[in-house]
Amino acid sequence: MKGYAMLSIGKTGWIEKEKPVAGPLDAILRPIAIAPCSSDVHTVWAGALGDRKNMILGHEAVGEVVEVGSLVKDFKPGDKVIVPAITPDWGSQEAQLGFPQHSGGMLAGWKFSNFKDGVFAEYFHVNEADANLAHLPEGMDPGVACMISDMVITGFSGSELTDITFGDAVACIGIGPVGLMGVAGANLKGAARIIAVGSRPICVEAAKYYGATDIVNYKKGDIVDQILNLTNGEGVDKVIIAGGNVDTISQAVKIVRAGGKIGNINYLGSGDYIKIPRIEWGVGMGHKNILGGLTPGGRVKTEKLANLVKYNKLDPSKLITHRFEGFKNIEKALYLMKDKPTDLIKPVVTIKY
Repeated sequence: MKGYAMLSIGKTGWIEKEKPVAGPLDAILRPIAIAPCSSDVHTVWAGALGDRKNMILGHEAVGEVVEVGSLVKDFKPGDKVIVPAITPDWGSQEAQLGFPQHSGGMLAGWKFSNFKDGVFAEYFHVNEADANLAHLPEGMDPGVACMISDMVITGFSGSELTDITFGDAVACIGIGPVGLMGVAGANLKGAARIIAVGSRPICVEAAKYYGATDIVNYKKGDIVDQILNLTNGEGVDKVIIAGGNVDTISQAVKIVRAGGKIGNINYLGSGDYIKIPRIEWGVGMGHKNILGGLTPGGRVKTEKLANLVKYNKLDPSKLITHRFEGFKNIEKALYLMKDKPTDLIKPVVTIKY
C-alpha cells in the first residue's frame, strides 16, 4: 500500500509498505476524510518525538471499515467511523487507573504517527476496534466529523482539566483549531467571560463565533498586562493553554487567581524546562494548579462529542478553511499546516472510492 510518511527529521515523502494485518480485536480501515495537525509538523520538522524513519503520518481520520478481527462485535466491513487520535489499550493498568492515554507508558495511547504508522495511507490499523472506533452519525459530513477526532476532543479536554463552572472567567491562550475548540468547550461548560489570545483575523472571528467575549492580541503587548488590565488586576479563574511555548505557562500563572486552574493542552515541541514564577505562584503556596493532559480518546467520548454536532450544539465546520479531494493532496494539506498562511485554520482532505 501507499502512504505519506516522515522519512527522517525534516523530510517527508510517499512510500510503499505492506498492508497492515488485524488481530482478533482490531480493524483495518481505509480513510474517507483525513486532516494534518500541527503535531505532525512538530514531529517532522522539530523532531519533537525524536527521529522517526519511514513512519506514515497522520492521526485525524474518518474511515470505512474494510476488515475486522474475529472478536470484534460492534463494527463490520462497510461501516463509516470516526477514528479518535488517541487509541489506548483499554485493558492496561494505566487505563484501569483512569489514564488510558498513557497505556503502556507516557503518551503511549497516542499510537498513530508516534509509535506506529498513521492514517495517511491507503489502509491503516486500529487496535481494540470496539473500544476505539466511533460510529459516524448518519448524514454527518466526514470532513466535519474528522474535526471531532482530535481538534474537538483535545480542545474540550482543556475545559475538563480546568473544571470550568458556571460564571467562570476563562483565558484561552492560542486560538488555532484546538484553541478554538477550547473556547467552544469553555462556552458550553458555562464560562461567562472568555478572553481569547491570538492575532490572526480569521481565528479571531472564529473565536467570537465560538463564544469569546474579549480578544487579546499578543502582538500588541504583553498578554499578562493586557489580561490583568481587562480584569481590573483580578485575573481569571481558569486558563486553557492551547498555543505558545515553554514560557506560556509562566504567563498563565501570572494571570490566574489564587485557587484557579491552568490546563495545558498545547504540544510543547521544543525547550527543556518550564519555568514557574515564584512570587506569582504564591511562593509555592498559592493554590494555583497546573495540569497538562493528553485527551483520553476512545469510543464513548468520541460518540458523545459527535452527538453535540448531531444535535446542533456545536459546529466544527467553522474550523475548515481549506478542502481538498483525493489522496494525492495530503502533502499539500500538510504543508499548509506547516506554513500557516493567514487565511488558514484547518485543511481537510476527503477521499472517494
